[in-house]
Amino acid sequence: MSVAAPLDRTAELEALLDERILILDGATGTQLQKLALTEADVRGERFADHHKDLKNLGDLLSVTRPDDIRNVHRAYLAAGADIVETNTFNASPVGMIEFELPPELVAEINSASVRLAKEACEEFTAKTPDKPRFVAGSIGPTARQMAISTRVDDPAWRGVSFEEMVDSYYVQVESLVEAGVDILLPETVIDTLNLKACLFAIQNFFDASGLRVPVMVSGTFDKGGVTFVSGQSVEAFWNAIEHFPLLSVGMNCALGPDVMRPHLEALASCATTRISCHPNAGLPNEMGQFDLGPAAMARMVGEYAERGWVNIVGGCCGTGPEHIEAMAAALAKAKPHKRTAVAPWLRLSGTQPLELRPESNFLMIGERTNVTGSKKFARLIKNNNYDEAIEVAHEQVQNGANVIDVNMDEGLLDSKAAMVRFLRLIAGEGDTAKVPVMIDSSKWSVLEAGLKVVQGKSIVNSISMKDGEAEFLRRARLCRQYGAAVVVMAFDEQGQASEIDEKVRICKRAYDLLTKPHEEGGAGFPPEDIIFDPNILTVATGIEEHNPYAVNFIEATRRIKQECPGAKVSGGVSNISFSFRGNDLVREAMHSVFLYHAIRAGLDMGIVNAGQLVVYDEIDPRLKELCEDVILNRNPEATEQLIEFAEAVKDKGGKKAEADDAWRAGTVEQRLRHALVKGIVKHAEEDAEEARQKYPSCLAVIEGPLMDAMGEIGDLFGAGKMFLPQVVKSARVMKKAVAYLTPFMEEEKAAAGGQAGQARATVLMATVKGDVHDIGKNIVGVVLGCNNFEVIDLGVMCACDTILDTAVKEGVDLIGLSGLITPSLDEMVHVADEMQRRGMTMPLLIGGATTSAKHTAVRVAPAYKGPVVHVLDASRSVGVVEKLISDDSRDEFTAQNREVQKELVVSFRQRGTTNLVPYAEALAKRFQSDWQTVDVPKPEFTGARTLRDFPLQELRDYIDWSPLFSAWELKGKYPKIFKDPTVGAEAKKLYDDAQGLLDRVIAEEQLTAHGVYGFFPAASEGDDIIVYTDDSRSAERCRFHALRQQWERKGQHAFYSLADFIAPVDSGREDHIGAFAVTAGVGCDELAAGYLADLDDYNAIMIKALADRLAEAFAESLHARARREWGYGKQEGLSNAELIAEKYRGIRPAAGYPAQPDHTEKRVLFELLDAERATGITLTDSFAMHPGASVSGLYFAHPGSKYFAVDRLTKDQVEDYARRKGMPLAEMERWLRPNLAYDA
Repeated sequence: MSVAAPLDRTAELEALLDERILILDGATGTQLQKLALTEADVRGERFADHHKDLKNLGDLLSVTRPDDIRNVHRAYLAAGADIVETNTFNASPVGMIEFELPPELVAEINSASVRLAKEACEEFTAKTPDKPRFVAGSIGPTARQMAISTRVDDPAWRGVSFEEMVDSYYVQVESLVEAGVDILLPETVIDTLNLKACLFAIQNFFDASGLRVPVMVSGTFDKGGVTFVSGQSVEAFWNAIEHFPLLSVGMNCALGPDVMRPHLEALASCATTRISCHPNAGLPNEMGQFDLGPAAMARMVGEYAERGWVNIVGGCCGTGPEHIEAMAAALAKAKPHKRTAVAPWLRLSGTQPLELRPESNFLMIGERTNVTGSKKFARLIKNNNYDEAIEVAHEQVQNGANVIDVNMDEGLLDSKAAMVRFLRLIAGEGDTAKVPVMIDSSKWSVLEAGLKVVQGKSIVNSISMKDGEAEFLRRARLCRQYGAAVVVMAFDEQGQASEIDEKVRICKRAYDLLTKPHEEGGAGFPPEDIIFDPNILTVATGIEEHNPYAVNFIEATRRIKQECPGAKVSGGVSNISFSFRGNDLVREAMHSVFLYHAIRAGLDMGIVNAGQLVVYDEIDPRLKELCEDVILNRNPEATEQLIEFAEAVKDKGGKKAEADDAWRAGTVEQRLRHALVKGIVKHAEEDAEEARQKYPSCLAVIEGPLMDAMGEIGDLFGAGKMFLPQVVKSARVMKKAVAYLTPFMEEEKAAAGGQAGQARATVLMATVKGDVHDIGKNIVGVVLGCNNFEVIDLGVMCACDTILDTAVKEGVDLIGLSGLITPSLDEMVHVADEMQRRGMTMPLLIGGATTSAKHTAVRVAPAYKGPVVHVLDASRSVGVVEKLISDDSRDEFTAQNREVQKELVVSFRQRGTTNLVPYAEALAKRFQSDWQTVDVPKPEFTGARTLRDFPLQELRDYIDWSPLFSAWELKGKYPKIFKDPTVGAEAKKLYDDAQGLLDRVIAEEQLTAHGVYGFFPAASEGDDIIVYTDDSRSAERCRFHALRQQWERKGQHAFYSLADFIAPVDSGREDHIGAFAVTAGVGCDELAAGYLADLDDYNAIMIKALADRLAEAFAESLHARARREWGYGKQEGLSNAELIAEKYRGIRPAAGYPAQPDHTEKRVLFELLDAERATGITLTDSFAMHPGASVSGLYFAHPGSKYFAVDRLTKDQVEDYARRKGMPLAEMERWLRPNLAYDA
């Protein structure tokens, strides 16, 4: 069907983006949820009789309830949005597959959605023509993922193929563009491989139709800064997609703007296009709701703009028109991000980025995962022993390989299938998956199959011109479209080049074709993504014409680097020594000698056995001389002499690359833990057998060391220290160990009189409809299976009817529901309600990251009369299920659970009001001083004093080292931690490293410390502290506002406020207050950035930890000086340990901490001290201090002053506090929200 070309608004968009920050709309789903539509509402008359539930297909509303969708667009446009997204998040064939609707409905939904958005935009643009609006076609990730397996028993399994995803995305893209979208927006990307398929489909459509619109991309990252499912870092993600010409790249969903901040900064610093973000309204609370208000969100994204990080800003889950309006106002005058310029270096990625800089070392490409070059690897692949084959890849990475070369070209292999399976398997291997892959084959079909399963930016090895220019360019363009760098062989229609001039000629010809723009007939490759292989050919063969092959390669490399600027040179190093196969000692020496000379000529990388490289200077002198004679072709007798030497040492052999099996020396418990945490399958059965011999029963093995390790893995995953692919592999190790133990368990049960094979109970488990996350559910399933429960796992995206119908059919004893995203909470309530409607009685278990005991009690349990139990984690699941199936414990456990839930409901309804006294009563029961007799010292001076470039050496003795260990998650206090049997050794190593770095920081003055402090005449008035301009106390300079305790604890006689420690106005005493602000963080960010640039994360973290320690030491040192200058501390003579233990009189509380939780008080402090000018410390809109290694606060000298926590506040105090500060109540409540004892 021919269609009119849509209006290309690219130039208009780009011009606006250069002028200002554009505003994207907020969440469509959040607004639709407010309509509380029923299943019938969504279906309308047209789909009333459809056989599948459609309520979760919000995209259908564009057809059945168009006015609702149009009104959502209008609300966002009225709020100030420049860009609105179409209601098409799921409107692709794969995205809608679960709903079993007619295929032609995809185009209808997309067309209708575009029309509604365009109508709304045209309406508002007509009112304000100077503010054009744009329609972005929303393209969601679908529920199918390609980068990892969601089956524990088959890590190579994928729920969909690349081709299927490309076809599906193509249908949606075609519909959106032909309907007239201004922008395409693939968003909420949790799997980079899915995104690459989407971009591939978009390019296919552009090429086929001749139409083109700008493309935005938005990824979804977790707290640790990796893609939510596929575990890819921000920079690795960008490297994987930078080949596609994007209008912008950004982040959305999963995180609020506060947590997203460092990851967005990372993206803005590496991406060369414009930057977008549309975060959630914070993280969901325990009830699955979003609490971040419009003003707070606007302030946070306003800081993004101040930092120059963003071009397009909007909102995701939990946001509404009020958020968009607030952000639009906050960003109205903000300047847009200027696109980052990066050096033209080769950048690759696995789950982590790899950057080849001019100063980088030689890049080693591991060669042992090549069936043509490794007999061992070939044997493993042929025997279908992929577990051990994966270990070969792992060994290569451990031995220093920066990239792994994978080749499956063997006559008896299905090369495509083997390539796909192996690449999918290593995608789930933590350390191995970090490095990029070189997909190596002489067959284009195998290369392309590999490109379709790699999420990162890989290298294709290789393409050449042997089949002519046209085919060369076709393949090169496809490599570019897949997002890969290419190795180009020095091979053309005339054959393989062996002479220098021929090598250079072919490479220069290929370079010109590749770098020429696509529209001019080239492939559009940047030079840095081109890697030439000028053919490393075998020397010392006995054939005279082969003698110069090594010298020819070295000299050709030198010339190629000159004539093809920016391009890289690589080669298969082992080819050079092929004539000495079987003699590792000679081959390793030849490789090292060859590399020594080739690298100096410009060789950037090579395919080598990373574990079989000898140090050049450690080669036997006679062997080195002979190898150089051969490599450099400087002696006509070189070959014969090297052969004679080789024969003499043949039996000695070379060093073998050996796996690091040091962990195998541990106890069986330690080995099982290591294997599970690291995901090493190889020894699972062997160790399970040893444990079986040691423990009284197989069940004891499972419930002991295996479950202990799985509990640790759950903790690591929850803490963000392990990612989903790693946990899946750990579960696979667990499953293998349990499978080995299972026959023995059957024998044990039979011997004990039990019926072998009889499960204790049947548990049905499912991830609810709309949710694709199931790792926690899978772990629970493994744990329950290990404890002899039969588990029926329905997988992900399970409709309510499917769950309940299966439960009835299979006669299950319990149902377990899982979910990770917040909409799953409502679906769980729906399932509970349906269970009640059907008259079911079996227990219902609730679990998943966003669930909570409180939400379960308040929302789920009231919908179902049967037992409803929240299961915190896998380690608790067995105990819960055992109690629920036991005739002896079921009733008691259920009753206890209901009582706990009743308490949680009451707690939720009456949260924060227990044991709180009215503010007036707390004020009346304030801490009392005898102001006639209490010591009120007078400081040596009043006013502020500045300390610039304070000597770091003086601060060293004041450092409290204990928090350093806490920062690195080592529990213990200094110096006792060194004697801890568990962490002592690691703590000592960490301490020594910190001392070494601190020595360098001090010696080289790498950090700078500034401070300001002072004393000021003061008096209290109620809960305010008045600061006077001078000693006459006739004029008020400023006023600090304090908050008072209201929580009545047992035995409490006074309710404290900081104002209690300053003499009242009418006391007749002349009191003072001290104030300070210090930093030791000047230069820290730059130092950390330098370490990160050198890929030294350890010292990047350490320098910041040290800066924090120095800042706290500065605060402690300055407080000691202040006490002396105030008079009352002159005789202290305290040790550092005593200072850390606060054995002195007086306190130095800080705003934002328990005694004064209101951060806005920092502004008063900074103005009093003129702290920004004096120290360079600045306050953000949220009153955070920058540099981060900064401390500020007040000094109180009262002998009875102490630290305390204000805790919860009632509304009467907050109203009084807002009045005293002159702030609107709502604004004050926002700042004090964590302390509010009431709903606001």
